[in-house]
Amino acid sequence: MEFFATCPAGFESLLRDELVSLGTQRVRPLQGRVSFEGDLEQAYRVCLWTHLASRIIAVVDRFPSADANELYNGMGNIAWEAHLTSGSTFCIDASGTNAQLKNTQFVALRAKDAVVDRMVQHTGARPLVNVTYPDLRIVVRISRNHATVGIDLAGDPLFVRGYEQARNVHGLRPDYAAALLALGNWKAQLAHEATALTDASPTPSTILVEAALQAAHCAPGALRVRWGLFGWARHDQQAWDKLVAETQEARRDLRDRMLCLPADSASSATKVNGMLRAAGLQTRIHVMPQEPNATAGVGIVACDLSAIRQEDLAREANALAGFTHLVHALQANEALVATRDQLATRYLNSEPASTVQTRAGQDALWLQTFDSPASYEQGQYVSIAPDKHIPVLASSSEQFASRLKKVARLRAKWARREDVTCYRVYDSDLPDYAVSIELYQGTDPQTGDLSGERWLVISEYAAPKEIDATQARSRLADVLAIAPAVLQVPARNVFLRVRHREKGGSQYAQEGSRHIKTGRRAGDLPAGAHLIDEGGLIFEVNFSSRLDCGIFLDHRETRSMLREMAKETKGSKRFLNLFAYTGTATCFATDGGMLHTTTVDMSRPSLDWARRNMGHNGFVGREHEFVQADVIAWVTEQRHTKNRWDLIFCDVPTFSNSRRMGKRSFDVQRDHAELLIGVSRLLTRNGTCLFSCNLRNFRIDEEKLQHAGVACEDITDQTIPEDFSRNKRIHHAYLVRRVPGTQTQTKNKKQIAR
Repeated sequence: MEFFATCPAGFESLLRDELVSLGTQRVRPLQGRVSFEGDLEQAYRVCLWTHLASRIIAVVDRFPSADANELYNGMGNIAWEAHLTSGSTFCIDASGTNAQLKNTQFVALRAKDAVVDRMVQHTGARPLVNVTYPDLRIVVRISRNHATVGIDLAGDPLFVRGYEQARNVHGLRPDYAAALLALGNWKAQLAHEATALTDASPTPSTILVEAALQAAHCAPGALRVRWGLFGWARHDQQAWDKLVAETQEARRDLRDRMLCLPADSASSATKVNGMLRAAGLQTRIHVMPQEPNATAGVGIVACDLSAIRQEDLAREANALAGFTHLVHALQANEALVATRDQLATRYLNSEPASTVQTRAGQDALWLQTFDSPASYEQGQYVSIAPDKHIPVLASSSEQFASRLKKVARLRAKWARREDVTCYRVYDSDLPDYAVSIELYQGTDPQTGDLSGERWLVISEYAAPKEIDATQARSRLADVLAIAPAVLQVPARNVFLRVRHREKGGSQYAQEGSRHIKTGRRAGDLPAGAHLIDEGGLIFEVNFSSRLDCGIFLDHRETRSMLREMAKETKGSKRFLNLFAYTGTATCFATDGGMLHTTTVDMSRPSLDWARRNMGHNGFVGREHEFVQADVIAWVTEQRHTKNRWDLIFCDVPTFSNSRRMGKRSFDVQRDHAELLIGVSRLLTRNGTCLFSCNLRNFRIDEEKLQHAGVACEDITDQTIPEDFSRNKRIHHAYLVRRVPGTQTQTKNKKQIAR
């Protein structure tokens, strides 16, 4: 009989070798499949034992199929009564097109009609179609003007083992993990008594389970319950039962410490052990010590990076740094990597010994192997601690590591003295490492005490075009590997922001590391949210769903100043927060004693966030108003009302052209004077507005403001925190007040003019 086994693109040669080892004849690799010949028992053996094939198809017929009529006639000439049992269901799985048959759904429909008509004609009974769980799956493949028709012996795809679904594991599909092991000659390595496989993947992976199945000589299909061949009229149950019994006799016991996880991945052990149990394997993962020594004999280190997107450089850099360190520490004779880019080649400082290029969904995926340590040139390392070294891509990264360790130590000492828990650690101290690094310390939502959770937000301006892109990416990768090690933050809690420079200020170009949804929950905290402390108040931050996390650390002193101003405010104690974002300033003003607050922003999610921030601090009630509106238009409207405020905070955006603004746009340099004139008219007689913006080259229009009776006092230096002292232009801040008598003078001038 003739069969073909389907597989992902790039697996053809590996699958050919596997089929040969299983005793099939006339094996021939094609595109996306491998054909072979043998009797039914041999096909059954392939179904049970293949690690790489997706489906096994028994070829029924081939015939010309240039158009719909030829397809119908060819399908009708097949004796389907010999394949479909009475009362069974079927479906058509169509693939491929040609000039006339351009739609696979039409091909499936036309083929189905032919099968039904043939069955009615020869048996008098109409078979039922079940596209979800058919008893028999008929495969129709169109190639040019010919059709190949077969029976799917597998039913469900063979790469669905079952164990990975039980544990909801993401990353390499089992057949991809098996292909990586085949590329690294794992079966040949098993001949060595001391063979061990260490999985350095950043998340639980299927690699160790697939390796265990092969080491235990366990058939991947032995635990499957559903098979497509069971609904085939030509199925040989006796031959099948014989082969299934042989799979049980062939199983071997696994040696202890054959399957290992590094100490940093100990949290993955529970999931991997669960997958091993689900696969019917009685073994457990060995977790290695923190600093493992070279193992005697043969060792392989594998790393699955398939779940990491290229833009998620923070996780990739940390994972590759740990993987490279482990390869050298264990003196592994082989390294295996599944990756979406070629960064592993640079970390290992070696060309891959073998590579398979395939696809995972819509993205390219490389399976690569690297030979023994003797072929590795000693890579570059930086020392983080006497017993901790991190491989790096750029030699200059040692200078960055030294600088970061120094400033981190000094900044931590300052933060403890000033009782600051969230602060900027590093601010482009070295020109070649133009990044900012901010550290956030979590707060326990129940007690208000500091929790053990810490996060890093690393922001980098995209390198200019004249800087080599590979070199820039290498430096950034080193930053992302070094920073969490120096600052003792888990790699999963590192978030990357890459920005580009715009004429109107800094704008984020892309955002990485969206994967984190950890941390405590309190009340109505949304997914991915955490709580931090500033100045004795609790605020919600979210690093995984927003470009900005919810609080601007450079305004720490500004918010503190607002609280002190609120304490000194007399009268009705009314506070207005314009362009309020998440309402942090409203919380500080309320804590300072403001009795009535109005928080205005155009964004409904931001206002909801602001309302939650107020709630976290116990500031609730009808006296706290939240207004969704275009601030510019709203200020103009309020000038015609009797509403006035004693204290106003106005932290404007650099530029805005939201759809809610209609055809208008807001540019802070162009429009700030008109805005401040309007805001000044909303102040009470002795009221004050604290105005700020983050346009680096901002120049306030004093002449226009003075002419309108608005006085401005530059207080920028008083509002720049110590941890932002390297960048005095991070923002500008002014106190804005009305000049007494201005409104009366203006009215008199208008009357004289009349």
